[in-house]
Amino acid sequence: MNLNITGHHIEVTSAIHDYVHAKLDRVIRHFDSVTSAHVILSVDKLNQKAEVTLHVKGKDIYADSVETDLYAAIDTLADKLDRQVLKYKEKTSNHAHEGHKRQAAE
Repeated sequence: MNLNITGHHIEVTSAIHDYVHAKLDRVIRHFDSVTSAHVILSVDKLNQKAEVTLHVKGKDIYADSVETDLYAAIDTLADKLDRQVLKYKEKTSNHAHEGHKRQAAE
């Protein structure tokens, strides 16, 4: 997986990079078809914002989070992304099985 982390008005240190990578590894463990991920971390006055676009086979999944703490924003972002990836995985796997069930019934 290709991981790209950029920061707007914030320096992406190795600690932040490792933290984001660890959180996204948890999400990617559920779904093997992830080709790349683009993470944007930004600061606007008191708000810390984290955004991610996850490129999977057939779709791009986007999630964002705004918190007062950067690490809390990354945690919330990982939770949102995890739910979306599981939903997409379930949707694609159910469609594949429905086609086989219809053919077997005929």
